[in-house]
Amino acid sequence: MRSRHPASPTPSSVARRAGRLVAAVALSGLVLAACGGTLRGATPATFGNAVGQHDLLPGPSYEVTTRTIPNLGSVLVTGQGLTLYLFVPDHRSVPTCYQICAVQWPPDLLPPGVSHPVAGPGISPKLLSTVARANGSRQVTYNGWPLYRWLPDTAPGQATGQGLFNLGGQWWVLDPAGRAVTH
Repeated sequence: MRSRHPASPTPSSVARRAGRLVAAVALSGLVLAACGGTLRGATPATFGNAVGQHDLLPGPSYEVTTRTIPNLGSVLVTGQGLTLYLFVPDHRSVPTCYQICAVQWPPDLLPPGVSHPVAGPGISPKLLSTVARANGSRQVTYNGWPLYRWLPDTAPGQATGQGLFNLGGQWWVLDPAGRAVTH
C-alpha cells in the first residue's frame, strides 16, 4: 500500500531550497534599497548600486586604479575608490563566484556599451583585461584575476573583505603588480 505522504526531502533538495531562500532574501534587500526603500534605518540616499554613493570618488566604476590602505599598502580599487578583491578558487582565469556569492561579492563588470576597462594611475594597461561570465557579461580582470567588490566596503579606503574565507574560498586584495596581498 502506498503512503499518502510525499517522500521525505533529501539533504541535497533541502540545501538547494535553503540556498535559493538565502539568495532571494539577499536579492530582495538589494532591490528594496535600489527602489528607494529603507533597510535597517538607512535612507534611500545611502544606497546607489548597493553602496553609499555619497562617499564615492567621481571616477567610473569600470576604472581600475590604486589607493594606499593602511597595513596593506597600495592596492587596486575602482575609479570610485572601492577596494577590489580576487577569489582564490577563480585560479586566475575563470570566474567561479555566482548566485549568492555574486550578490555578496559583486563582480566588477563593464557596463553596457563599454568595451574596455580604464587603466587609472598606478595600473599596468597590459595586465588589465576582461573575461566572459556565464551570462555573457564582461568581468574586469587584472593579471588574469577576475575582480570583485565586497558589499560591506561602502567608502573609499575600506578593505573589510581582506583575508576572509567566505563562500568556499579565500578573498585577497591585489597589489599593482597583480599579486594577492596576503598579510
